[in-house]
Amino acid sequence: MQTTDRRQPFALAVCAETVFAKRPVPERLERLTAAGFLVEIWDWTRHDIKALARSGATFSSMTGYVSGTLADDAGADELLRTAAQSIPVARELGCPRLNLHGTGLDGQGLPVVKAETVSGAMWLKAVDTLRRIADLGEREGVTFVLENLNEAVDHPKTPFAKAADTIALVEAVNRPSLKLNLDLYHAQIGEGNLIELCRRALPNIGEIQVADVPGRHEPGTGEINYPAIARALDAMGYRGVIGLEAWPQGDDELALQRFRDAFTLS
Repeated sequence: MQTTDRRQPFALAVCAETVFAKRPVPERLERLTAAGFLVEIWDWTRHDIKALARSGATFSSMTGYVSGTLADDAGADELLRTAAQSIPVARELGCPRLNLHGTGLDGQGLPVVKAETVSGAMWLKAVDTLRRIADLGEREGVTFVLENLNEAVDHPKTPFAKAADTIALVEAVNRPSLKLNLDLYHAQIGEGNLIELCRRALPNIGEIQVADVPGRHEPGTGEINYPAIARALDAMGYRGVIGLEAWPQGDDELALQRFRDAFTLS
């Protein structure tokens, strides 16, 4: 019988906030770790950090600030202050990447500072803020990653939401301590053309996050051809983290298997 070799060129991570959501967080970490996944978390202030550190999980990323914004003076200072608070937590968890957004988000994922338009002055201030973030990352030996979002469904009126925006900001700063968290779920809603977007962003990608559209469920439940994207990323030479940040459509274990299958190559 002929067998087909399958290989996994990527490091697969799963957001513990969205999978096994009815179970206690320590059990979620235990299940994800036993299944061979890295783990991601959101707001660290909502977690028992000592318990997370004892869990044995390998953390891939976490939210790297508590509050703050990119494009105004007071917000930028607050972002730097809470980013600095996040670094000891990341160090305790062994978490290498700290996630940022164009502005702080509230409990419903809505921007705390809404923007109908983004002015030139806001762009310049955002670049300056991210340079300060990059300085902090270099001093502390961590990498901050700037995530794109979508305005049409989940995060209306968020400044610097599109992948094109986050790519432009990271390229303007051009520092190894600031990379992209390229979220393909958000990018599909906002821009599409995902394979070429990955190719364009590749030199600055720190991590890729995925979910399907519509519904923000696991790969295989919507319109995105994730196996084709996986093959393209492999051909480009991407060997980093692919993170599942999705709500299972039904069974959690099935969602994890669909995710693994989408990014396992024949």
